Amino acid sequence: MKRYLSMLIVILAAACSAPKPPGDYKTMLSFGPGEEAKILEAFLSLTDSSSIELKEGLYKFDNLSLVQLKHISIKGAGPDKTILDFSGQTQGGEGIRVSEVKDFSISGITLRESKGDLLKINKSENVRITDLHTVWKAMDSSNGGYGIYPVLCNDVLIENCYAEGASDAGIYVGQTNKAVVKNCKAYKNVAGCEIENTTHAEVFDNEFYGNTSGFLIFDLPDLSQRGGHVKAYNNYIHDNNERNFAKSGSFGTTWGVGNAAPGSGVIIQATSDIELYNNRIVNNNSSAIIIVSGFFVDSKAGEKIKASYFPVSKNIYIHDNTLEMGPGFPEPVFAHHTGKILVAIEQQLNQQDASRKGARIPLILYDGISTNVITKEQKINPDSICIKQTGNNLFVNADALNIGTKNWRPGTDMTAFSCK
Repeated sequence: MKRYLSMLIVILAAACSAPKPPGDYKTMLSFGPGEEAKILEAFLSLTDSSSIELKEGLYKFDNLSLVQLKHISIKGAGPDKTILDFSGQTQGGEGIRVSEVKDFSISGITLRESKGDLLKINKSENVRITDLHTVWKAMDSSNGGYGIYPVLCNDVLIENCYAEGASDAGIYVGQTNKAVVKNCKAYKNVAGCEIENTTHAEVFDNEFYGNTSGFLIFDLPDLSQRGGHVKAYNNYIHDNNERNFAKSGSFGTTWGVGNAAPGSGVIIQATSDIELYNNRIVNNNSSAIIIVSGFFVDSKAGEKIKASYFPVSKNIYIHDNTLEMGPGFPEPVFAHHTGKILVAIEQQLNQQDASRKGARIPLILYDGISTNVITKEQKINPDSICIKQTGNNLFVNADALNIGTKNWRPGTDMTAFSCK
């Protein structure tokens, strides 16, 4: 009998802690255009287990905020019907800020033209973002950094969303555990999508196009956790050749997305346990895939090593992708600091080997900076960079530590990095 009671208590406790069904709300509120003051009041006074419906129409706000709640839903009539406009902001930077909310969903809405991030979700759990659009129409450094921005969260789904015009990343997942980004589109952002210092993420069935760079998987120093264990597959990453319009300062610093060269398809930097497969990565005309260490952008990266950061990319598995590149670099690359390095690599390869006859920079670029730079060893491929791709002009080891010296010899021998 005691054993039975103990089991019953465990079952009941688990049931109480589990997320509630999506439609199970104690309070259900509905508003239409012209009721912005009532909506703001509702956000400020909302209680646990509440849903807010926003009917079709245009709404204008300074900002909206939700803090320390459970089981909350915000739902519009569809992203082409329910529009929240923040262009007239006089206070606050973000459009909607959600902090410390458990079981949060938002769907069926377009957010546009805030001064800061359009949707920031901080320290929250069981987050569902679906059928949401975030838009700044102009590609301008005055735009907010992020369209969709969950950070320091657990269990995030971003599905059927669209992001445009962010001066950092349209869709960004940062310092989060367990995330899925699927069936989304990102267009005319600096980075279409970025997974940063995030663990156990899957990114699939998306289209990232017309950005500066299509898709970034980064670990940066001085953050709360180390990322890794990211799978990206069945994505269409194409025509990311636009100028980099990242903000100066926080977004354009040594570590920021300001380093992304125009024409970059995928950039993997200072992270580990990444699998990139079955993607179409085409017409990103500076490089299809770039694998670099933190040393590539900061010579002092080794001084930043700690439990939450290691500067060398490790355990990278790239296989079975479709990779193609156009006949020349996009024009914005020639004015960009990292872009100039890519141009120089192409030129150096062709000067070294006349048989290349003016060939393009190879599709996959590896900076060649391994943990040997830290351990002072001479191991071959100590960081398990594994590439299983077919085709010509596929790979370049940029020999980045010697760029600018007479010893600089980028090479195209992929033997050490071919999957065994």
